[in-house]
Order: sequence, then C-alpha cells, then structure tokens
Amino acid sequence: MKTSAANRLRRITLRLGAGAVIGALLGAVAAQAAQPAAAVADSTVTVSGRGEFKDMRFTVSQTTHLTNQAVSVSWTGGRSTAFAGALFNTDFVQIMQCWGDDDGTVKGNPGPSRTQCQYGASPTTNRGGWPGNSYDDTRSVTYSADPSNYGQDDSYGAGGAFGQGEVPFKSVDGTVITKNTQNNPLFNYNTTNEVDFARTSSDGTGQEFFEVQTANEAPHLGCGVPVTKAGVTTPRSCWLVIVPQGHLDLDGQPYADRTQVNAGSPVSSTNWKNRVAIKLGFNSVASNCALGADERATTGSELAADAMTSWQAALCPTGTVYGYTEMGEPDARARLSRDGETGLAFTTRELGDDPGTTAPDGLTAYAPVALSGAVIGFTIERMAKAGAPESTQKISGTKVQSISLTPRLVAKLLTESYRGSVWGSVVTRSSGGTSTPQAAKGYQWAVSNPAGLVTDPEFLSLNPEFAHLSVAETPATDTDLITMLGHSDTARTVWRWIASDKDARQFLSGVPDEWGMYVNPYFSTSADVNPTGLAFELARDDFPKSDPWCLIPAETGVAGKQCMTDFHPYVHDMHAGALSTRRADTLWKSYWDALAVPPAYKSVGPQIVGSRFVISITDAASAARYSLQSAKLRNAAGKFTAPTVTTLTTAAAGAAGDTVHPIDPAGAKAKDAYPLAQLVYGAVRPAALTAGARKDYARLLNYAAGSGQTTGSDPGDLPSGYAPLPTALRTQARQAATVIANWKGQSSAGDPTDDPAGGGADSSGGADSSGGADSSGGTGKPGSPAPSAAASFGGGAAVETTANGITPGDPSSSLRYAIPIGAALGAAAAIGAPFAGGSRIRLPLRLPLPGGRSVTVLPRLTLPRRLRLRP
Repeated sequence: MKTSAANRLRRITLRLGAGAVIGALLGAVAAQAAQPAAAVADSTVTVSGRGEFKDMRFTVSQTTHLTNQAVSVSWTGGRSTAFAGALFNTDFVQIMQCWGDDDGTVKGNPGPSRTQCQYGASPTTNRGGWPGNSYDDTRSVTYSADPSNYGQDDSYGAGGAFGQGEVPFKSVDGTVITKNTQNNPLFNYNTTNEVDFARTSSDGTGQEFFEVQTANEAPHLGCGVPVTKAGVTTPRSCWLVIVPQGHLDLDGQPYADRTQVNAGSPVSSTNWKNRVAIKLGFNSVASNCALGADERATTGSELAADAMTSWQAALCPTGTVYGYTEMGEPDARARLSRDGETGLAFTTRELGDDPGTTAPDGLTAYAPVALSGAVIGFTIERMAKAGAPESTQKISGTKVQSISLTPRLVAKLLTESYRGSVWGSVVTRSSGGTSTPQAAKGYQWAVSNPAGLVTDPEFLSLNPEFAHLSVAETPATDTDLITMLGHSDTARTVWRWIASDKDARQFLSGVPDEWGMYVNPYFSTSADVNPTGLAFELARDDFPKSDPWCLIPAETGVAGKQCMTDFHPYVHDMHAGALSTRRADTLWKSYWDALAVPPAYKSVGPQIVGSRFVISITDAASAARYSLQSAKLRNAAGKFTAPTVTTLTTAAAGAAGDTVHPIDPAGAKAKDAYPLAQLVYGAVRPAALTAGARKDYARLLNYAAGSGQTTGSDPGDLPSGYAPLPTALRTQARQAATVIANWKGQSSAGDPTDDPAGGGADSSGGADSSGGADSSGGTGKPGSPAPSAAASFGGGAAVETTANGITPGDPSSSLRYAIPIGAALGAAAAIGAPFAGGSRIRLPLRLPLPGGRSVTVLPRLTLPRRLRLRP
C-alpha cells in the first residue's frame, strides 16, 4: 500500500511538473514567427481599378507561398495625393488583409466581405499630427438608405444617433465585434498590418511594403491554417484588399470643398464598391512532421534560422525531426564544449575561440551550411524641407532606396554620440531674445555634436539628398540603431569592421572628426577620456548601452525616470528588429502611462506615414523577408557595397582559416566584397554522440550542402538573404558529414544500440560519395572549456537592468502573460490527462510551427532513480 501510494504521488508530481513546463513553453512559442519566404517571381499579380480608378493598375509582388513577410504593393495611373493641411484628403490608397470566401459584391473581381478585414485600428490617443479624420482610418460610417456621398453606408448605423455606426469585424472563429472596433481585443494600432494612408506621387505612381500576417500573427484571420473542403486539405487562403480614395464624389463631380477631408471609411458600403481584391496563398502554419517522430536538436546562430526552418520541413520524410533553438553563438559554443551530446551547434567560429575558453578534447567537425551576413536595414521616407528644390518636393513622401555608411558613422550611432540620442542632456534656454544651449553635468561634449545622423556633415557628404529633407531628430529616428540584447557573432563582426577603420578608431579614442564631433565619453577606448576610468573594449560581442544618463521630464508631473533603455530599447533578436523597422516602430518609451500597474513609460507605436525614419542592425534573411532597404557599407577596399549574392560570395572567397573560415572585415579587400558577410558552420562532436545521432546529423549536413542550397520559397529551399555556398565549401561540408557518419572510436554517449533514432547516413541531400573521411572536415584541440558561470554586463548599469528584466525593450502586449498562463493551464491539463483517456505522456513532445518547423517543448527524459516507479 505504501508503494502504491508513493507511486501515485510520484505520478501526480510528474504530471504537474511536466504540464507546467509544457504549458510554459507552449506559451513561450505563441509569439514565434512563421517560416521564411523568398521572392516568387511567377506569382506577381496585376489588377485594374474600376470607375474613377479605371486607369490605375495595382501590382502585388508575391501572392503564393506566403508567410509572415512583406510584399510590395505598387500602382500606376493615379492622381497626385492632395492634402487638407496635414491630413490626407484625396487620391490616396488604403490596404488591408482579409479572410473568407468571395462575397459576390463586385462582379469580375472576387473578394471578401468588408466585415472580415483587419482595418480600423488607428491610434485612439496621441493623435497630434496623425493624418486621419477619424472616418478614413476607422470603421466608422454614417447611415443613409440612399447614400449620396462616399463614406456613407446603407447597412450600418441606422439605429445610431445621427446615423453614426461602425462596420463590425467578424473573426474566423465566429467572434463578432460591433463596438469600439478602433481598439478591439483582437487587433490594435501596435499589431495591425493595415496601411491607412499610402501616397501617390506627382507621376501617378506609388508603392508600399505590406506586412502579410499568418494565423500566428493574426489568429482572427486564420491565414495558412489547414482547412478541408471536399476531402482536400490545403492552407487557408486570404485576401489583400486595396481601396483607392479619389477626388470625385458619388455623383461623379469633384468634391466641392477641397479644404477639408472628404474621404470616408474604406469599409463603408460606398467605398467598398471600388475595392480591388487579390487572393493570397499561404504556406501551411501546421507542422508537416509527425509529432511522435524522434528528434535531433540543433542550436545556435540566428543567421541560420530562416534556412534551418525551411530545411526542417523537407527533412520530415526521413523520419527524423531536426529541432532548432536560436541561441547566441558564444552561448552555443560554450554549451557544445561542455556537453557534446547536445547535438549540432550553428556557429561562425571554432569552439574555444571565445575569451576565457579552450576547445574541448577530441574531434570537432565543422561543416559550412549557410552564407549570409549582418545588414543595416532601414525604412526612411522623404519629407521635403520648406524651400527644397521642386525635384525634391515632387518625391516627398516616397521611400529612400539607398544610403551609404562608413564604419565611423555606424560607430557614432552605436555609441550614442549624437546630441539627440542622450535625450534631454542638452536643452536650449532663451533669455533676452538669445537662445543658448545648456548641457547637464558631464555632457558638455554633446553641445556641438550634430543632433542626429541626418545633420552630420560626414553623412551628408555621402548622402547629399538629405540636405533637403526634414527629419525630427529624436531617439525615435536617426540618433541610434535598433539592436538586439545579448552576445552574438554578428555584434562581434560589426565591432571588428569598425575597429578595422582608422577614422573610426581615432574617433572612438576621443579625437573629434573633421567637423568637430566627439564620441560619447562612456564609449571612449581611451581610459583617460572614459568617465569610468576604463577603456571601452572593441573586442566584444554585444551592443552595450554604457551611458548611465536618465531623465525626469520637466514640468510633466511624471515621477519616473527615463533612461537609455527607454530611449533606445533592445529587441530580443535581429528578426524582431527587422519587423520593427518594417513597421516603423523604434519602440521608444516616450509615453508615461500613469494608469499602468505599476506606472511606466510605454511606446506610442509606429511612426506616422510620410515621415518614417528607422534603422536597425539585422540579418540579411530577415531584411529580405520584410523587404527592408539595406545600406551600402564601406569595405576594406574603400568601396561601398550592399549585401547581394555576388558581394557575399566575394567576401567568402577571401576568408582565411584551416577548417573554419571566419570572414574578417579587414581581410575582405576585394572591391565587391560585403564587409559584414558571415559564414555559418554546423559544429558536431562525434565522440559524444551515438552512431544513430551521428548518421542523422550527417544526413542534415548533406542536405544543407546539396538541395538546401537551391534558392526558392518552397519548404526545403534556401530563402532570400542567403548566397548559395560555393562548390569548395559544399565539398567541405560533405567531407565533414562523412567524417561524422563514419567516426570510429569509443563513444561517450554509450552503446550505439541504445540509440532510439538509429537511421542511416542518407546522402539524398546531394552528398558526394567520393568525399572520404577527410580530416579537413574537423579539428581537435586539447584542453577544456572555461566559460563564465555568470552573466557579465560590459555595458554598465543600463544594460544590466535591461538584462535583468527591469526595463524590457520590447513593447508590452498580452503575450507577456503567455508563459505563466501556459504553465498554469499545463499543470491543470496534467491533472486532467488520465480522465481524458491519456494516462501516459509520450516523449519527446513537440509543438508544430509553420512550414514543417517544430519545437520540442518536453524532451525524452531519464528520471533520477529516486523518482522511478517501484514495482
């Protein structure tokens, strides 16, 4: 009886613990993005307008194989947008995403019901400068049984005061929202992908980059969820809907009063008659891998994330699921060095290459798998200054396609050296008609520095068009770069590129540039200049916010301090940085929410159309996914290059090394080399693995070196943002795979027959059978790793508090409750499992993610002896 009771107690304990872990991890992945995509040239669609807009042609760059990404929406044949003051008035374009079948309202152009479109979530507060009139940017309408003006509606608002009403929104799950649609529980200003205002230029053309959302980002639309019709299961398609707003009223006559905004809601019955709908086909957001299949873990570089996500789906039929966990490369190297049984780590450098570490004993095999790089991505719109040349005035509101940056300019941004970056440290005092800048103690250096990048003479010398453009130089625009928190090889590469430049090194040491600009002393590489008494180290792998500046805004009644991580919040990875850049949201916490618990500074959301200016450090794959423009960077040859297949390949050709070829920015001296190119390797310690695991990892590497280097958007292809590996590197990868599969020796993982996955060394990925067990595929070094046991904060108190979660850099949302709620629900589910007919948990347990990707939420466990059930 005692044994039976003890066993029951153990079962309950295990279910509670496992359920909590599963629930927490399920909550954690709730915010994960869908699989990557590349441009699909043959899915471009062009549709004509009707009526007043019959001469317009609307083109969407990609309409199939979609995931969470950006597509180009362009148009021709329009009329130049007119304004009423700062408000959009006539001849502009509005774009939204919708779900559902054809509603039959527009013959010749099938499309969805207007009640099923994600639109109307314009800001409800801080609308100063917002270009909407509360009708054209919402779902608000005025009822009329016989409409005579655009924006009137013949269905909704009949029972409201003065005919005022709202077009309801119906979710894919049947939820209907009829009131307060502007700030509803399903989507809001910070999450919607709607384009409220898109400008048409004087030549009748326009372009917007539209963020397409899957069911992962917009569950209420359900795009990409498998649905079965007539026995056939396919991912749910959705719609991209364009509503042009013109200059004529319903009677065909021009608006009588051009001084006021005449446009109404695009989802009103009158405007909806002019809508143009284009069907969107999505990749499935469900997993193609069997949940009960065995899994091999991979971890490491975010540079491999989009490629690995694509390859996972293609490898499912092998019977083995290849999990992937994003992790900073230094952490992944330390983890693999400590425990070779953790599997395969993606890295750009060898184990033991980090300070304070040495390579582990025995062989480590390195296989090149991906060639990509870091980029400076941006979203910048032209806003002409008063008195600008007519040529500039004509293109006001359009997007800047290219900028050129030097290592010193990027150093200025990363070191918070622009006056507007350290917000409030320099203020202007007026007395007797004279304005004098006054600096806070210790910030006299900032007085004569440019307010931001756009007014920096160095930047203007390389990008002269900005001399005629107006930018509000604040922490939300051109004074800093959006960067990720944590340690990475990307950060290391950026700092090495900066350190390779003489001008940048001198600037960082405290020597002013030619125009008298000084480095923020907290980032000075001279201990004599740095207020901490310590030199800022350039040999680093993070982006610290070293300046301890904080501010309590004057005359606001606010008690809370704003510090550098409020002015310039971190993002959790480069993908998030790219998405924020596409949405034009710097995350600057400038709004004090006194009603929050506790009161805190919060972001006001994306910038206003027509004056957006956001720049970030991201990876080439994420920049391609969200259609970001990428800066041209000066390389070691003195040439400015953008990240392309050619420039990435050229940089890799100049890499040096034995088995691992880290691309040194200083060594990329070919004129076409991109300075921030990075080559990613899969690292494996075969002696620590079972025979089955070795063969499975060899299969993955063979695929990566073969079919995985074919550029495309299908699952298994190499997404945009990567350059296919040159032949020599593919050969090296296959040789490494052969070494791993055929490794002979005593395994620390135990008897290979105990391995649950087994499997053969399949060469279906394109493995060359002639590639023998060449020692060039791996390296062995004596010694043992000595990673730091505790987190280190090289960036001062500001970054330390951020890392500790006191001032998180990401915008708050309901997802912050996902992990604790998930844990509670998981524990409850664990208790209830036996009553649902499932008294046993099958491990490993995996959650399907988009395009065949899955994540292990609970691995196969070996229980300690004391917890095992006794007979």
